[in-house]
Amino acid sequence: MEQWSEIRRRVLVDGLSKRAACREYGLHWRTLAKMLEHSEPPGYRVSQPRAKRKIGPFLEVIAEILKQDQAAPRKQRHTKQRIFDRLKAQGYTGGHTAVKEVVREWERRHREVFMPLIHNPGEAQVDFGSAEIVRDGQTTKVALFVMTLLYSDAIFCCVFPRECTEAFLEGHRRGFEFFGGVPRRISYDNTRVAVSKLIGRRERELTRAFLRLQSHFLFASHFCLVRRPNEKGHVENLLGYTRRNFLVPVPRVSTLEELNAALEEQYRNDLQRQVWGQVTTKAVRLEAERPALLALPKQIFEARRVEPGQVNSLSLVRFDNNSYSVPTEHAYQTVTVVGGIDQLRIVCRDRVIARHARDWGREHVHFEPQHYLALLERKPGALDFARPLEHWHLPGCFAVLRRRLEGEQGHQGTREYIKVLRLLEHASLDQLAQAVEQTLAIGAVSSDAVRIILQARQEQPIGLFALDGRPHLNLVRVQAPDLRAYRALAGGGA
Repeated sequence: MEQWSEIRRRVLVDGLSKRAACREYGLHWRTLAKMLEHSEPPGYRVSQPRAKRKIGPFLEVIAEILKQDQAAPRKQRHTKQRIFDRLKAQGYTGGHTAVKEVVREWERRHREVFMPLIHNPGEAQVDFGSAEIVRDGQTTKVALFVMTLLYSDAIFCCVFPRECTEAFLEGHRRGFEFFGGVPRRISYDNTRVAVSKLIGRRERELTRAFLRLQSHFLFASHFCLVRRPNEKGHVENLLGYTRRNFLVPVPRVSTLEELNAALEEQYRNDLQRQVWGQVTTKAVRLEAERPALLALPKQIFEARRVEPGQVNSLSLVRFDNNSYSVPTEHAYQTVTVVGGIDQLRIVCRDRVIARHARDWGREHVHFEPQHYLALLERKPGALDFARPLEHWHLPGCFAVLRRRLEGEQGHQGTREYIKVLRLLEHASLDQLAQAVEQTLAIGAVSSDAVRIILQARQEQPIGLFALDGRPHLNLVRVQAPDLRAYRALAGGGA
C-alpha cells in the first residue's frame, strides 16, 4: 500500500511519466494503469466463475439430496461423507473436499433468516431444561423451569426433580410471585403437560391441568410451531445463560429447596445488571413493565396432579411408580390421588383418608403403621412380622407395657397392647407415650387404663362463664331447681 500511494503521487502530482514509472518500479503498463485508476488495490476479481469440470455435472444431484434431507428425520440425514460415497458410485472422480465445499455453500444459502421482533411489556416465555447437581453426595439430573419477561429481560428459574404436571404448575405460581404479577401472554413449546393434541399448525387441544392454570391466572397462551423453538428463542438463550452462570460449578446441596433459595437470590441480584443495548438495568425496566402485568389472584393456587387409583389387597395404592398405604378399611376401593410437590393426599369419596410425603423416586413403598392397626387387632400373630411396623420406632415405655401385659395375660396381653397402639388413631405419639408412662407409674396395666388417662389429658378445662359483652343475656331468667329430693337423699331420708 505504501508503494501504491508513492507511485500514484509521483505520477499524478509530481509529473513522472508513465514510461519512466514503469521502468523505475519494474511495472507492466497495465499494472500502472490499474494503480492510477484505483486509490487502493482493488483485489483479485474474476470476471466469470471458474468451470467445475469434475463436480459440475453432479451439482444438481447434491442439491436434490439435500432437499430430500429437509423432510427426513434429523438423525437420518446425509453426512458429507455419505454424499461423497453416493457420488463416487455414480461416476464422480473428484475429491472429498470439493463435495464438502458444495454442501457447505448450499447450506449457507438455504439457512433460515429470522425477523427481529418487538417485545411488548407483559409478554413472557416458558421452557424446561435440565442440569446436573450433587445432592447428598450423589450426582442427580434435575429439571429447570425457566420463565422470562421479554421486555425487561427479567428471568426466574427453579429446580424440580423432573418435568411433570406438578412442576409445570408450581413453576408458574412461583414465577408469578417473583415478578409480582401475571404476564398477559406466555409462549410455550408443545409440551405434553400443556398440549394433549395438535390440531393443524396453530390449533391445540389443551390438557385439563393447563386449562385450570390458565383459568386461575387468566393469561393468554401461544404455542410454537412443531420443531420451531426459534419462536421462543429468548427463553432458550436464557436457559443456557442460567446453566453457564448460576450452575457452574456444579451445585452441592442437601435439598432442592436449598438450591431454589440460592437461585432466587442470584436472580434478584441479576436484576441489577444492564443488558447490552439498554440504558437502564433490568430492575428499572421490570418496574416499568409491572403495570402491564395482570394482578395476582387472591385465591391460592395449588399445584397438583389428580389421578384415580385402586387400593389393592395390601391396602396400597399406586401413584407415579410408587405405592402408598391407606387404612385397611378402604381396601379394594376406588380412590382419588392428589399429588403435589411435597405432599400426597388420598381421597375416598369426600374425605381425605391418608397423607404422605411425596416420593420422586421409583418403585418405593410407603407405609403408615396406623393404617394397619385395625387389621392387626384381628390378626395379632402378625405383630412381630408386619412389614408396615418394620421401621416403626416407639418410645421405650411401649416395650415395657407390652412385656407386662404379655407377662400377666399371655396371648390376650398382645391383643391388649394392640388396643393401646390403636389409640394413635385419635392421639399423637407424644400424648400416648405420656399416658403409657403414667399408667406404668400407677401400676394400672391395661388398655382401658391407658385410654382413660389419655382422655383425661385431652380434656380441656372449662372456663368461668361471664356476661361481659353479652347484654342480651341479662334479660334471661332461669327458674331455680328444686333441691328437696337431693337433700332427702343426702340426709338419708326416704
